[in-house]
Amino acid sequence: MKWKKWLALSVALLMALMVAACGSSADQGNGDQQAASAVEAIKKRGKLVVGVKYDTYLFGYKDPADNQVKGFEIDLMKELAKRMLGDENKIELKEVNSKTRIKLLKGGDIDLICATMTITEKRKEEIDFSRVYFMAGQSLLVHKDSPIKDVKDTAGKRVATAKGATSGKNIQAVVPNVDLKLYENYADAFTALRAGQVDALTTDDSILMGMQQQDPNYKLVGEHFTQEPYGIGVDKKNKDLLEYVNKFLDDIMKDGTYDTLYKKWFKKDPPKDLPKDAVQKSPTT
Repeated sequence: MKWKKWLALSVALLMALMVAACGSSADQGNGDQQAASAVEAIKKRGKLVVGVKYDTYLFGYKDPADNQVKGFEIDLMKELAKRMLGDENKIELKEVNSKTRIKLLKGGDIDLICATMTITEKRKEEIDFSRVYFMAGQSLLVHKDSPIKDVKDTAGKRVATAKGATSGKNIQAVVPNVDLKLYENYADAFTALRAGQVDALTTDDSILMGMQQQDPNYKLVGEHFTQEPYGIGVDKKNKDLLEYVNKFLDDIMKDGTYDTLYKKWFKKDPPKDLPKDAVQKSPTT
């Protein structure tokens, strides 16, 4: 009789393992299906959710006059919503900064990041990036009467930048004895510069140009000491969304929409040699 009991136990165990395996395969299948249908999920929801800046003039800036978020990246994402969902207003613009944007993307709080985000090798380990849509370079913003003319002049000087950005490490690599001051965002860093609490502000020249337009008492100085290609951030599991975004960028660059938006915000023609693929080049890479 013992052999019958052992046989029954063996059959039961085998059945349990088969059920578990099937369940695992089903879960994996569901996961693959979800990962393959990010675009459809957005269409079903009827709204594109994008992480953008609220403090970066020309790119993503909340205008206190009407509380509307405006800028080049905002217009790009509205155009994406228009082509994906048929209406540029079917979009939710969530504020992000250098510290929060990847966390919010990976947590599913946003579909995309379009927030002056430099493509770096380290970030590519965490998320996917679209093709390059803007090329910037790190520079300095100072008061028009400042003696600082180049990055080397910041030795021993107080220089502001935003927490979580690559700008701080870059300038420290060039000028190890710079007195780096970190702020929550670039708006706070610019406020500190205008208040005389720091001697300079460093980040991408594209961001600094927006600050200069807001206050002509400040100027950009020195040569670029990094290459900063911007890409749209996409969760690694959403390959179909990445493909959709890349096609969108290719399309608007071919049909003239990109040129129109670029000239609207930067008052000049876009570069003709913008690469599709690039990563940050800096003193730390």
